[in-house]
Amino acid sequence: QIRLMESGGGSVQAGGSLILSCAASGFAYNDYCMVWFRQTPGKWREGVASVNADGTTTYADSVKDRFTISPNNDNRTMSLRLNNVKPEDTAIYYCARPTSSLRRCRGSGVPVSDVGFWGQGAQVTVSS
Repeated sequence: QIRLMESGGGSVQAGGSLILSCAASGFAYNDYCMVWFRQTPGKWREGVASVNADGTTTYADSVKDRFTISPNNDNRTMSLRLNNVKPEDTAIYYCARPTSSLRRCRGSGVPVSDVGFWGQGAQVTVSS
């Protein structure tokens, strides 16, 4: 059974840092690009960062130079470090895997329509 489970969400003040983690199981983790999405009420789910199977990373312009995505293929986890957070970073953050291992992540990751599996989400709240 394929599972993605996020952890590490919480509340942080603007300018602070937070680390999210995603634990993956039930599939050949090293074969897929993996993506972090986020969603706020009333808005579309947007990709923020991704890592390809070859280790290359991509970021949305809104988080570039502030967020860092890091895979750990040995223990099948992926982390997202959020630095210098802003109130507009407040959202539910989701770990996601594309349906196909052939899908390469570019830009902010992959389109929502290409995602085959989602985690349950982790709330991040940034106060000003």
